[in-house]
This record gives sequence, C-alpha cells and structure tokens, in this order.
Amino acid sequence: MKERHKIAVRTLVDVVLRAGDLDMRFAAPGRPLEGIRAHQKIQRQRPEGYRAEVPVSLDVETADLILEVGGRIDGVLDNEGGTIVEEIKSTTRDLESIEKATDPCHWGQVKVYAYLLAKEQGIPAVTTRLTYYHLDSGDTLELVERMTADRLESFFQQLVDRYLKWAVTLARWRQLRDAGILALDFPFPAYRTGQRPMAVAVYRAIRDGGQALIQASTGIGKTMAALFPAIKTMGEGHIDRIFFLTARNTGKASALKALSILQERGLRLKRVSLTAKDRICFCPDATCNPDVCAYARGHFDRLQAAMDDAFVLDNLDRDAIETVARSHWVCPFEFSLELSRWADCIVCDYNYAFDPRVYLKRFFDEEHGAYAFLVDEAHNLVDRSREMFSARLRKSEFLELRRAVKSHLPAVYRAAGKINTWMRHAGKGAREAGGFQSEARLPDGLEPLLRAFLRVSERWLARNQPASYRDIVMDRYFGTSGFLRVWDQYDDSYVTCRQVAGRDLQVKLFCLDPSGHLKRALKRSRATIFFSATLMPATYFQDLFGCEPTAVRLAVPSPFPRRHLEVLIATGISTYYAQREQSVDRIRALVRTFIRSRKGNYLCFFPSYEYMNMVAGQFEGTEDGVQVLVQDREMDDAGRARFLERFSAENDRTLVGFAVMGGIFGEGIDLVGDRLSGAVIVGVGLPAICPERDLIRRYFDGQGAGFDFAYRYPGINRVLQAAGRVIRTHTDRGAILLVDRRFFSPGYQQLLPVHWSAAVVRSERQLAARLHRFWSSAV
Repeated sequence: MKERHKIAVRTLVDVVLRAGDLDMRFAAPGRPLEGIRAHQKIQRQRPEGYRAEVPVSLDVETADLILEVGGRIDGVLDNEGGTIVEEIKSTTRDLESIEKATDPCHWGQVKVYAYLLAKEQGIPAVTTRLTYYHLDSGDTLELVERMTADRLESFFQQLVDRYLKWAVTLARWRQLRDAGILALDFPFPAYRTGQRPMAVAVYRAIRDGGQALIQASTGIGKTMAALFPAIKTMGEGHIDRIFFLTARNTGKASALKALSILQERGLRLKRVSLTAKDRICFCPDATCNPDVCAYARGHFDRLQAAMDDAFVLDNLDRDAIETVARSHWVCPFEFSLELSRWADCIVCDYNYAFDPRVYLKRFFDEEHGAYAFLVDEAHNLVDRSREMFSARLRKSEFLELRRAVKSHLPAVYRAAGKINTWMRHAGKGAREAGGFQSEARLPDGLEPLLRAFLRVSERWLARNQPASYRDIVMDRYFGTSGFLRVWDQYDDSYVTCRQVAGRDLQVKLFCLDPSGHLKRALKRSRATIFFSATLMPATYFQDLFGCEPTAVRLAVPSPFPRRHLEVLIATGISTYYAQREQSVDRIRALVRTFIRSRKGNYLCFFPSYEYMNMVAGQFEGTEDGVQVLVQDREMDDAGRARFLERFSAENDRTLVGFAVMGGIFGEGIDLVGDRLSGAVIVGVGLPAICPERDLIRRYFDGQGAGFDFAYRYPGINRVLQAAGRVIRTHTDRGAILLVDRRFFSPGYQQLLPVHWSAAVVRSERQLAARLHRFWSSAV
C-alpha cells in the first residue's frame, strides 16, 4: 500500500518558492485575532453568493506515494464573469510597497487554490484575487489576474515536481524507519522495576489518543519508558511525530542519550534538538540583517543543499546543526526549524508547544498531524505556563524609551508619553492601596494608547534604518505586542495587577489558572503524556494541566529497596519566616550531626537564599575537615558544573553543599552512588508569600483548595524533587532529614511517599543514633 503524504497548500508553496535572503530586521508580528477579524470583515462585505473557507484537495499519485495537497480557500464567488478565487492577507506593511513587490509565495497560494478548484469543478479559467487588508488603516489592495486552467495546471505541476523529489525521499525514509521500529526490541536485557508498567501506560494512551499522568521515581528510566513505546506507536502508524518537551537542558540531554542508545540497537529515527535563537545564533548582533550577516544573505538559496546534507544524519543535535549550517552558510536557528518540519522526533522546550508567543505555528496552525507530546518533568509546567500566559509592562521601560528617542522620533516619544501618563495615574491608586492593587478586569483606557504606540513604532521600524536607539524601540514594540496578545485572550482566569516598586509601576495581566489555555494547547496533539518523579497529588496536576476526566493516572511504586533509604523528620524546629533567625543554631547543629554520621557528600536545601546564607554563614570555617560549597544566586552553567564536579566519590573529606529548593540543584542533577550520601531539607518548600500567590489562593478558595493550590502542593513538590537527588540506582544508599514540625502533620504526611516510612527525631542524640544504626547496617 502506498504511503499517503499530506501537505498544506501554504507549506507546498513556501518550501518550493522561497528564495533569497533571510531578512528579519523587522517584520510586524502577527495579530491573530485582528487578522481573523479582517478576514471575516472582507468576507462579510462580499456580494451574495460568496462562499468563505471553501475546502479543496487533490491527490497526486506517483510510483512511490500519493501526495494529497489541500487547504481552505478564503473565498470563492461565481458570477457572470466567471469564478473568482480570493486569498486574503492582513498586514501592517505599506500597501504601496506591497503592490510594487508582492510576495511570490502569496501569488503561489492563490494560484494553487485556483487550480485545485478548477480541477475539481472543470472550470476552464479562473480569476485570482489577492486582497491585502491594512490592520491599522482599514484600507485594502486588490491584485487581480485571470488565468486559464492550463496555465494554472502548468504552474501547479512545476511546484509538485520540485516538491516530489523531496517527498519521495521522505516516503522511502519512513518505510525504512518503520521497518526498523517494528524490529526494535527494548534496548536492555530487562525492564527496571516499574519501567514496564509506565511503558505500557504510555503505549496505550498514545495508541488510543488519550492523556496520561505518570509519577515514577527518579532513577527507574522514565525517559526511555516514555520514548520507547512512543516510537513503537509511530512504527504502527498511530502518530506522525513525537515532541519531547522539557523545561531544562538536562532533560534534553537525557532524551538525546536515550535515542542514541536506541540507535545503537538498530533504530533509525531522525531527531532534531531545538536551541533558543540567542544561544545558537552565529551573528548575535546582526538581528538577521542580510546586509550584515552572511548567513542570512542568500539563506534560502542555499537551504535545500543544507537540507540534503543534513538528511543523511539521524541525530541533529546542536553540534550537528551548527556544523552543517556553517558549511552551507545558512542561519542555524532557522535551519533547525526547517529541519524540524521533516523530523520524526523534536526535542525542545515547553515553549515550542504551549507558549502563545513562540509555539511552532508551522505544525499547529499551518498543518495538523498526529502528534504525541511527551512532557518531561511535568511538575514544572504549572508555574511555567502561568508565565507563558501572563504579560507585563513597566513604566520605567517607557521612560527609558522616551529618553532615547526624544530628539529623534517625536511620534514615538509622544505615544510613549501618553502611556507613561496613564501609568503615573495608575500608580497613585496602587500606592494608596499599599503598593499593590488588583482587579478582575482589564484596565480602562490603556488599550488604545498601546495600539497607537504600536502603529507609530511600526512605521519607523519598517524602514529598517540603523540607529543607536533602534533596539530599545524594537524591545518596547515586541513587549507591547505580546502584552496585547494576552489582552485579547483575557478571561475570568486572569486578574490585572498593579505593583509599585520605588518610582516604578508594573502592570501585569496575571494568569491565575492556566488550565483552560493548556487544554486548548493539548488539542494540538493526538496524545499527551505528563511524567515526573513528583506529580503529587495527581488531581491537582490533572486539573491545572487541563486534562480530560478520562486521563489515565499512574503512580509507579518505588523500585528501590526500602532499607537503602533512611528518612527522618526533625519535629522540634519551626521554619516559619518569623522564627527563622532563632532556628539557625539548631539547624546548624542538626546538619553537623547529620554529616558527621558518615564521611561523604551532602546537600542541604533551603526555601530561600536568605535563609540558606544565614545557616551557611554560620557553618563556613567552623567545621574541621569539612568542605563547604554555597550556591550563588547568579551562578551560570559553568559555575553549576564546577559545583557538581566537587561531588566526587573519591573525596577524602566530607563535603556539604548549600542550595535552594526549586533551583538548579533541586532537580535535574544525577549524583549516583557515593557522589551523594544524603540531603537535609529545611522547611516544607512553600513559595514565598507574595500578593500574586495570595491571588492564586483566593481564586482557588472557591474550590476549597486555595492554600493547597497556591502554596502547599507547589512546596511539597519542591521537597520531593530535592529528596529525589539521594537515591538514583538500586545500589545507592542514603539518608534524608526533613527539618520542620509541619512534616509530621496530617496535611503533609498524606503527601509524603508511602515507601519513605519516615521516623521522628527530637534531638541531635536521637538523630546520631538513627543514622549510626542505618549506616552500620550497610557494612
């Protein structure tokens, strides 16, 4: 049976007709809602008999495959003069400049649509109409050309012939890939305990087009247990592509490592790892300006040759992408996005699937496929998604802009001044309210000022003139545009916050409940698997992820011997904010006792830098024979690596590292065996009390879960993540000390893992005795 290869009209045209430079010096970002309204406005204005959103498709059969080309025509009108096929484009560009240099891809789209309709209905000639609507002025430009069916067919055939060379290569690749997948066995002699139930749940959820939330202990091999069954479903035709979504680079590395292991066992799978533009760009100061960047100049002319070279590789990680991009002089970021279109598995940040500002429109808007989302370390998604769906503006940003453009751009200066005036008045109310003010509605009077600012900024930015103040205008422009994008989706899950800091004011559209937005985003996939070592309680995550009621929930029991982990609770200490200073000496004594029980490497986690430094400051220089490390607030990747390198199994002295829960050492690190002997966790991990957290609490109070959703559940997941650093394999042994009397209360006891069997210690003597007994039993 021949493979059916589906392609949207827009994708076909873009792939074949793009040429010349990559030029992104300034292009006004899309305004989705305004664009939709513009389409609808023009469609309503058309005469009776005008048909909108007309579906068309055509199968082109070859010896190797069936190419299905399809899409929706914006409008079709049959009248005395014949048939008109219309393609509508909304824009902020000057219409006169468009008329002089029309995008060949736009003409390509309307011609292909015209041909598909002519072929379907046997029409001898069609009038093509390309209509541009200016979003700001409301003016329109209509470009009209009458074409015979024969001419349209010739154009279409040329496009298809050029594309089929690539499509046949893809079809043959997928046959090879699927044959390899069907023959692929699990890459290890046996599943680890708990790994098989997880893999089965993943397979069934993807096969059935469902959702699953899976909690499984760190160290059982969750990444492989998610990827292996997902790949199997791909070989069986249930999905077209896997998106491995993660919050950290360590998650990316784990996915790529698992895929490499499978490749060593015979898997053929093309995977692309996406890296943020500012990290992979070869010319970071050139802003994709072909006049300055040689990689942008002529990018599309060299792109296909680069694609051909890259396609012989299966593992397209950052190094491979950069190597091919340099050899062909193409932009590495745009090259990686183009490669992703043809990849079987895309390893990337959450943003590329969920964030309305940067999600991959080429997959989720322009085309639709059977995708599987594998959401790694999914406990991070709640807070990350709140930020994705929120937006903020600061008064100081517009003041800075005004100073920069005062003598140069009077229109921009005045527009920014009106926003500044509005914020000055709004700030008075916030100051009178104690520095913070919130209301469950959009602020009055701000929207027209922001849209006016966008209009005048666009006019200047579109000229692409070099200037010392260009970057700040562009930053404010895109920040304002993003704010208005959130403005357009504001609903009862939002609140507007005004917060004063000194003379500054921040206005934030704050998403309290991301579940509705995530629910819509999940519709982009056929199936979604959320997995983490900490999804506790499952109902909390199921609600906030926007999952269906039918979503499968699986908690995989810990596979590690219980006798290998000693969990103790020091109940005699309160870590409430008001008691922290007086708790320092007692915590220091507990830490000293804990690390003296056995020579080794230890981590001590705290809920904040301030609290951590209070204890670490007392500790440094007072313990003979103990090495002390302290996490720095500004620590970069290199500093993180140096910190972790010190945790060596060969250390001849005890080492203790002080770190912050929820930070770069609180999850995503793998210190196996004697690299880590134990962890002290101070406090229940509650996020800092702040106005925004209290708004979340009040919002969910209506469900009887305000404190839990805002504070307790996020906190306990930080604790469990920190604790998960200790036992990583079946042979690891380690101890955990939980320092806070609240850990022994019913509200927290029910959230602790059953296999912990935590015991209470009420003094340093009891702690020393328990640890001596535990470590002695290992001999």
